[in-house]
Amino acid sequence: MSAELPQPQNFPELVSDLIATGRDFHTRGWSLATSSNYSAVVQREPLRLLLTASGFDKGRLTPGQFVVVDGEGRRLSESQPKPSAETRLHTVLARSAGAGAVLHTHSVWATILSERHASAGVLEIGGYEMIKAFSGITTHEDRVRIAIVPNTQDIDALAHRIEARLKNGDLDLRHGFLMAGHGLYTWGRDIAEARRHIEACEFLFEVYARKNSTSN
Repeated sequence: MSAELPQPQNFPELVSDLIATGRDFHTRGWSLATSSNYSAVVQREPLRLLLTASGFDKGRLTPGQFVVVDGEGRRLSESQPKPSAETRLHTVLARSAGAGAVLHTHSVWATILSERHASAGVLEIGGYEMIKAFSGITTHEDRVRIAIVPNTQDIDALAHRIEARLKNGDLDLRHGFLMAGHGLYTWGRDIAEARRHIEACEFLFEVYARKNSTSN
């Protein structure tokens, strides 16, 4: 990593945790090829995010394949690799959802369900013990609602819409959102919580899809 980048005491740990996350998610089929992007907050004031750079295989990440960006998604040094095209979503979630880490994956089940339920704008799942893995949920009798937003190349416009919904307290964005035909965004107070939310989502997506498959 460049000496120009801010390196608080936990900086190497954040890099290591995100590298391990990429390897794990690649093995599970959630971050194949060069898909996905991950971030962790380095500092809050001013906002600085450690982010996976664009175009790298998430199953084989190295410390040199990360970039530190400011609150507007701009890299702090031109010597760093290029940030992901979806960087603005990470900065919005860090700022308006209070996320300490944001994980974006491209699993088969998330892609299928996000497309199948795109017209409804939300995927609702309840009645399973696994939903207690989500922060703030304490009973399987609760229900999880995951917003579905249209896939778009205009990430700035999408980021503005997501930020407005978060500021209005939209409960469908409490734990994550799906981009139709694209993938899943989840977040948490730290990398561990964000990973837990990804795992819970993926379990529930597969159960839901298999249970409601028209081929059965």
